[in-house]
Amino acid sequence: MQSRLEYFVPDGSYWPILGSVGMAALLGGFASSLHGSMVGTTSMILGFGIIIFMVFGWIGQVINESETGTYNLQVDKSFRIGMGWFIFSEVMFFAAFFGALFYARNLSVPWLGGDGNNLYTGEILWPEFKSVWPLIQMPDATNFTVPKGIVEACHIPALNTLALLTSGATLTYAHWSLMNKNRSGLIGGLIATIVLGIIFLGLQVTEYMEAYQHLDLKLTSGIYGSTFFMLTGFHGLHVTLGTIMLIVILMRAIRGHFREDRHFGFEAVAWYWHFVDVVWLGLFIVVYWL
Repeated sequence: MQSRLEYFVPDGSYWPILGSVGMAALLGGFASSLHGSMVGTTSMILGFGIIIFMVFGWIGQVINESETGTYNLQVDKSFRIGMGWFIFSEVMFFAAFFGALFYARNLSVPWLGGDGNNLYTGEILWPEFKSVWPLIQMPDATNFTVPKGIVEACHIPALNTLALLTSGATLTYAHWSLMNKNRSGLIGGLIATIVLGIIFLGLQVTEYMEAYQHLDLKLTSGIYGSTFFMLTGFHGLHVTLGTIMLIVILMRAIRGHFREDRHFGFEAVAWYWHFVDVVWLGLFIVVYWL
């Protein structure tokens, strides 16, 4: 076991090299598959499998090192700093897409409509263009899929908001149970959070099916369709990853991992999940409601 003054330096590992090979195979195969290459598709699938193997293998090694007492408080602090920077990078990732939506909605669309200092822009480019958001009445129907409507905030998005807000409460209860040595409460809170995450994803799939089949709202539906699916789609991907991480934490909790004074693995996933909750609130207000 490491003392408080020593810092753990890991031995050489093949996991980063294996991950690099998997990433190269995945991206190279994806690029080749765009040209109809069957070899590219096979390479992409193989690369994805290598990455999954690397992720579970590397995380398993870190968990084993943690449970055998290899890490001390200094290592714990470095993990917290690293997780903080990772979440900051995720904030910047979504900020770029929120920024694109703001630029299109508050600047580009009014300019095309001839607002502000561009009084003649609309008359020259698109005389019949109307500066209205959401932009679903497009004059160029030959190059874009014109949607019949938008996804209303009061339907599935409202239910998904309730699900995610409730999941934040159940995860907080799980953390409170861990701090109070209540193992059954910890496990129960994690199970409830995972179930709510799965419900959110199921409702989002239903929402996408409704948008495609009945509203003709697609990625090709102009700037509104592209920003809608980029923002909600990437958020759904983050919910999927967060749910997988919560399942791993649940399995560890069932096996008796985590103590009330040392449980950063749990805290890191909780930070990530609460970040996903906050992003969804922004999405619900900006994309669906306003």
